[in-house]
Amino acid sequence: MPDIRNYTLNFGPQHPAAHGVLRLILELDGEVVQRADPHIGLLHRGTEKLAETKPFNQSVPYMDRLDYVSMMCNEHAYVLAVEKLLGIEPPLRAQYIRVMFDEITRILNHLLWIAGHGLDVGAMTMFLYAFREREDLVDCYEAVSGARMHAAYYRPGGVYRDLPDRMPQYQSETSPRHTPEEVKRLNANRQGSLLDFLEDFTQRFPKYVDEYETLLTDNRIWKQRLVGIGVVSPERALQLGFTGPMIRGSGIAWDLRKKQPYEVYDKLDFDIPVGTMGDSYDRYLVRMEEMRQSNRIIKQCVDWLRANPGPVMVSDHKIAPPPREEMKHDMEAMIHHFKLFSEGYCAPEGEAYAAVEHPKGEFGIYLVSDGANKPYRMKIRAPGFPHLAAMDEMGKGHMLADVVAIIGSMDVVFGEIDR
Repeated sequence: MPDIRNYTLNFGPQHPAAHGVLRLILELDGEVVQRADPHIGLLHRGTEKLAETKPFNQSVPYMDRLDYVSMMCNEHAYVLAVEKLLGIEPPLRAQYIRVMFDEITRILNHLLWIAGHGLDVGAMTMFLYAFREREDLVDCYEAVSGARMHAAYYRPGGVYRDLPDRMPQYQSETSPRHTPEEVKRLNANRQGSLLDFLEDFTQRFPKYVDEYETLLTDNRIWKQRLVGIGVVSPERALQLGFTGPMIRGSGIAWDLRKKQPYEVYDKLDFDIPVGTMGDSYDRYLVRMEEMRQSNRIIKQCVDWLRANPGPVMVSDHKIAPPPREEMKHDMEAMIHHFKLFSEGYCAPEGEAYAAVEHPKGEFGIYLVSDGANKPYRMKIRAPGFPHLAAMDEMGKGHMLADVVAIIGSMDVVFGEIDR
């Protein structure tokens, strides 16, 4: 009698390679995957329903918590949708700041992705390298918003405030582990403004990406684990609704920043990396090159923002709060402030859809307004959802160990999938 080796295996939800709380039910023949059934729902917080109970401007912080690795990109889609409903356009300086922070967020996302994906596949060093660079960019988040992750920095009509003239400093007295000389060295590139700090980062960063590639790109084990794993043809990628690095890895140059430009992307010079094989290795290469292109965009934004001061918020006090000093002596400004933060503003009846090229793909927000001060309906188009839906197709016939590599190459984060 032949041995029948059929197993049903629970993968996750607490598995370190499950990238959130993904639970996969795997049907195996020995170690070969016959079927992969993703079960979601363990993280569901009802974000869409919550947003329908709150004034428009109070839902911005919910967006940060969707894909909690790409915070400002989530906010961007939401504020764009609200601006479409209201029929307003933010000042040009605010648009450049948004684009710059979108690209900072893209690098932050891809750094965490390569750290986690490397760890899944067995490359421990990547985690330590990537977090070193993330620290600098997370400091930029903190400098503009006061928070390291959930910034709530974008607002309908612009951004919360202009870029700071000084970066936060390391303090020798509060850090017993560092000598005064070390603290001085750590603060060397923090003496100027946020733009000076970012310029210094953009000059250093390409060398860091070279280091990652030296470690991984031609590494024999890395290639054995990724080449030919989870192949998706261009036609199938289109049918499955892939976007972002997943569809570009399959050879289709679809990028909203080029195909449906928003904000100031049409004024900037950058390239769209595209793969040829549609496997996990190509998706890795696409994301590595995207980090270099994001670095180029940040450089261009820094140069423009240096040369062009100006407002970063619309001047309509029905939508944007009046300045603090104005409130102190002007009754009308005080009323505006009170009305804005207690009941918000009413959007005209209608509907709007806004999408951004999120680090993981197309992230869209669909809003319906019935003329009230809160959305009648909100729907989130999460990029990771169709990618995860293809798990069964991508994993079939592969080994159990390859399931981990495929999930890693999808770059799923559960906050947005299981919203």
